[in-house]
Amino acid sequence: MELFLRKIVIFPVGKIAEELTDKFRAVAKIDASFITNTRPAKKVADIFLEGIRTYGEVGYPGEWKLHRQGGATGYEARDYIATSKINEVVQPNQAFAWNLSIKGVKSEDTIIRNETENEIITDDPEWPKVEVEYDEKK
Repeated sequence: MELFLRKIVIFPVGKIAEELTDKFRAVAKIDASFITNTRPAKKVADIFLEGIRTYGEVGYPGEWKLHRQGGATGYEARDYIATSKINEVVQPNQAFAWNLSIKGVKSEDTIIRNETENEIITDDPEWPKVEVEYDEKK
């Protein structure tokens, strides 16, 4: 089990509805799935399918159909979009921008996957964070 810290940015006007807080935790776990599974030589289609499985696990099985999930980034906003049919594999030192959503909430991160870990380059230590557990499936 990997403990994964995930940021959430909230701009509340008053108290946040519990439903939105629950959705933030759910989308953070989905983000953890995409980020954790992005590693050299792994098929992007497999990362995508594990992320889709995680949408179902957190109780939002069809939400992934409402927004693209992201993909490799660099010279373009997305060099290619991740899908279940893409044949690309993660390369060392490759950047990925994952953008997951559930109606009302969104989590976006850009990472660089080096040989041993993911560096989240969109992290800001000033932003609030929420802890989520993600049980990595290999």
